[in-house]
Amino acid sequence: MTSKPTTIQEYIDNLPEDRKEIIAALRKTISENLPKGFEETMSYGMIGYVVPHSLYPKGYHCDTKLPLPFIQIASQKSHISIYHMGMYRGELLDWFMAEWEKHSTKKLDIGKSCIRFKKAEDIPLALMAELCKKMTTSQWIEQYEILFVKK
Repeated sequence: MTSKPTTIQEYIDNLPEDRKEIIAALRKTISENLPKGFEETMSYGMIGYVVPHSLYPKGYHCDTKLPLPFIQIASQKSHISIYHMGMYRGELLDWFMAEWEKHSTKKLDIGKSCIRFKKAEDIPLALMAELCKKMTTSQWIEQYEILFVKK
């Protein structure tokens, strides 16, 4: 029987030794660089940063009881993932792709809002810090409603 971690510390404690340091570093980078208003929580079995219901009462359209997700970080079996919903498409995605080449010689492995890293040392923390500063809660809410909320 497996149990899902219910706290961030429990999540980190259950990581393989080779992943604990980079997940902690990512967590610190995100926490120190996100604009005010986002909250850290366990979200979808990952460390998440969300827009709380106090700022966006509508919540996530897939399940309105949940706060609006923004960034999640996860240690997957074969890679480390950073899910950034604000990069689903648009200017922020364009900026990130242009900046990538300045920060890494590795090929960018990215899907819809998901950046994957096979090795911890391939994660450009300085670029992740810059990325976190690029969107406020109100900007994310505005973009989210344009992209995902049916009117």
